[in-house]
Amino acid sequence: METTEFKFHLHGCEVFGFHTKPQEIKGVVVLVHGFGEHSGRYKPNVIPSLVSSSLAVVTFDNVGHGKSTGKRGHCPSFEALLDILNEAIEKAVEVYPNLPIFLYGHSMGGNLVLNYAMRRKTKIKGIVATSPYLRLAFQPPKWKMFLGKFMLKIMPSITLPSGLDPKGISRIPEEVEKYKNDPLVHDQVSPMFSFPIMDAGEWAIEYTSKLSIETLLTHGTADQIIDHKATQEFHQNSNNTTLKLYEGGFHELHYDLCSDEMLTAITSWLKERLV
Repeated sequence: METTEFKFHLHGCEVFGFHTKPQEIKGVVVLVHGFGEHSGRYKPNVIPSLVSSSLAVVTFDNVGHGKSTGKRGHCPSFEALLDILNEAIEKAVEVYPNLPIFLYGHSMGGNLVLNYAMRRKTKIKGIVATSPYLRLAFQPPKWKMFLGKFMLKIMPSITLPSGLDPKGISRIPEEVEKYKNDPLVHDQVSPMFSFPIMDAGEWAIEYTSKLSIETLLTHGTADQIIDHKATQEFHQNSNNTTLKLYEGGFHELHYDLCSDEMLTAITSWLKERLV
């Protein structure tokens, strides 16, 4: 799979990205990775499945992640994250003009693509959000929340370990080991990255009426990192979503036992909107 790399500068950061395409292009997917990881983790399976479905893919490493600059696990603001996503969408329009554009976001990326569609004017054709970070599946210690909100006011860029257990990403031990041994994966998070994302997740659940774009939601019922019930709540509050739950699925469904089933469901959903 041949890829073309690109970079753009925004909010004082250099954002790394790449794009790839099939021989016949019917649409474009802008792919947004989850927290602590990077776009390269989608090369083995997600991106090829999209490309084989006549979809070009444009993706990038968010600020503070992967090959992009910025303090690991920190961002300037939530609005900056939406601006970076908007720049990636503009890049997709520039490279692949006059084609329908879809957003695909996993976990934190799911939070971003949903909030982007609900807060910004856009002509996106459709959205895929896998295990979207709308609410954590666990309750952090009260002292940690109190300290984090205090630091948000005085030292918003300070980073600490997220404390997330990598075993929660997949039921396949080999996939967990790949994640743990990936030099571009990190577990650092700042108050400026964590609390605005949490608030945006709750906001999205409350204001689902603002979502006017057809959206496919997928989530595993055994996700120990992000609450699948929050995704269900979002779906129940919306008239524009389709929800597919995967019984016993962990957080990264594209690297879990049900990966083939989920990716087939996603590409089928996308193909239906290319007609």
